[in-house]
Amino acid sequence: MAEAGTWWALLAAPALLLGFAVLAVAADAALDARDAGRRITAGTAVRPLLAVPRALLAQPRRLPASDRLLWRAGVIIVPVSAVLSTLVIPFGNRVVADLSVGVVWFNAMEVLTWAGLWLAGWGPNAVFSLVGGYRFLALGLAYELPLMFALISAATGAESLRVTDIAAAQHGLWYAVWMPFAFLLYLAGVLAFSFLGPFAYPAGRDIADGVLGETSGVDRLLLQAGRWLWLAAGAAMAVPLFLGGGAGPGLPAWSWSLVKTLLVLAVLVWTLRRLPMVRADRYVELAWVVLLPLSVLQALVPALVSLNR
Repeated sequence: MAEAGTWWALLAAPALLLGFAVLAVAADAALDARDAGRRITAGTAVRPLLAVPRALLAQPRRLPASDRLLWRAGVIIVPVSAVLSTLVIPFGNRVVADLSVGVVWFNAMEVLTWAGLWLAGWGPNAVFSLVGGYRFLALGLAYELPLMFALISAATGAESLRVTDIAAAQHGLWYAVWMPFAFLLYLAGVLAFSFLGPFAYPAGRDIADGVLGETSGVDRLLLQAGRWLWLAAGAAMAVPLFLGGGAGPGLPAWSWSLVKTLLVLAVLVWTLRRLPMVRADRYVELAWVVLLPLSVLQALVPALVSLNR
């Protein structure tokens, strides 16, 4: 059993996450081509993936007075934390680490991305990358508390922090149905910690791509991969938290987990192409004045239900 668990941890979970991320990149490229009025072909979806071999062969960028250790550490932390977050996400009836504090683990790996992206902005010792790193911290102050209350809402409904317990507790009535605001806050949080779409402010064009601007070669590939891996991990985690996990009629549990994850991923990719980029200061005001109080009220709903059981 230990060998089977090790195989699943080292191969299956990262492979699934990578597959979801590749599909998200391909779908984003197809939507980009459609928005530009170009015909969508198989080559359209594959074109972004062709940049991977070039990035692997490209020389890393070297800057004067840069801190290579911190820079490289930050670049690596972003994709690695995304992969580690999948350890507690059940896929069907299989999970790598069924931790009693699985929700906390997922949130901790997401917060670890804060450190990674800030280091990736600090390490080059360049103005725009540093601004991008601090922009992500500003966004984090805005999205993190509403996201945490969204996670707390799901955990309170199940009276457990174990992700498999949360999926099992939904009993045919998904939390997305009677906790819709928590579900929407969670999806917004996924876009935010992936710094994509409306939350791409840390890598904005107005600051020459920000945290991505000074990276090249493998470093840039790792940061870009980290963005899409986090988007895929967030979509996968939405399934046990709000969509009943692998429960469903007719098909095996793993099939339902796959279908639901792909549907959530499709919604996220479509959304990031449709919403304009949000300035951090505007979102901070919205989050603290509107979203945070509403997220607290949403968390009270499952708490009251649990007390009345």
